[in-house]
Amino acid sequence: MAAGIQELVSSAKSQITLYSADQARGLHGRGDTVFVDVRDEPELRTSGRIPGAVHASRGMLEFHIDPKSPYHNPAFHPGKEFVFYCKSGGRSALAAQRAREMGLEKVASLEGGFPAWEKAAGPVERE
Repeated sequence: MAAGIQELVSSAKSQITLYSADQARGLHGRGDTVFVDVRDEPELRTSGRIPGAVHASRGMLEFHIDPKSPYHNPAFHPGKEFVFYCKSGGRSALAAQRAREMGLEKVASLEGGFPAWEKAAGPVERE
């Protein structure tokens, strides 16, 4: 194997902005920032999510970003900052890296993922 997941995530993290939960909390609710939850649907049901976050599972992310895709989500509008998060920070780092490759300039990943957000007393929306 040429590169394992640890190498891929480390490489992604070196190419994007990483926010601590406290830094991300300062961005939450701003009109120029979009939080993107890349976790799978079952994870959302069991743990909740950041209020106002756009859900774009890691497996469908590229389809949601591409304006030519039938699955395009208009929330992925260039000019905003996108803060991706998952459970631990690996998938969100990879997602942010891919979003940058697809033309979104301001991308970041939430270090420590959703558990770090909860620990920092960030607001949580539960089903």
